[in-house]
Amino acid sequence: MASLACWVSTGILLFFAIVGEKIFRLFGITLASFKIAGSIVLLLIALDMLQARRSPVKETREEKDAGTIKEDIAITPLAVPMLAGPGAISTAILLRTQARGWTEELALLLCIPVVCFLCYLVLRLASHGVGWISPIAMRITTRIMGLLLAAIAIQFTLDAIAEQKGKLF
Repeated sequence: MASLACWVSTGILLFFAIVGEKIFRLFGITLASFKIAGSIVLLLIALDMLQARRSPVKETREEKDAGTIKEDIAITPLAVPMLAGPGAISTAILLRTQARGWTEELALLLCIPVVCFLCYLVLRLASHGVGWISPIAMRITTRIMGLLLAAIAIQFTLDAIAEQKGKLF
């Protein structure tokens, strides 16, 4: 799961770093609206974590019926929106638009896979430590992480509103 999540997030971040600004401009999407949309997805996942239930954001009923018993979170929510979420995608797009010259653009495009590889290492190390944690501690940790994820989602929304405040008023 860690490997797949990091490969997917690398591809998504590189894609958006290269063509994200053009796509947003084509559809008339602002970075602020993208942050708010991403924050809604994060908030839905966070609320399900707080209630200790499997999120319908992760899969549809049909996917659940057709899927295996094992829960696979590599693509959603791990790769998207946690590793390659609105903050990371927005940052990749902004850094690309602020790059002065091909050397800075190349540096950004090389940094993305390096950071994703470091995330892979962290996730691999974390998977070894999970066996040492009791199921009760894991549930408590999941709920605490859900609360933190909800706070991150709200912060994305507040940041997007603050960015737009000067433009609206």
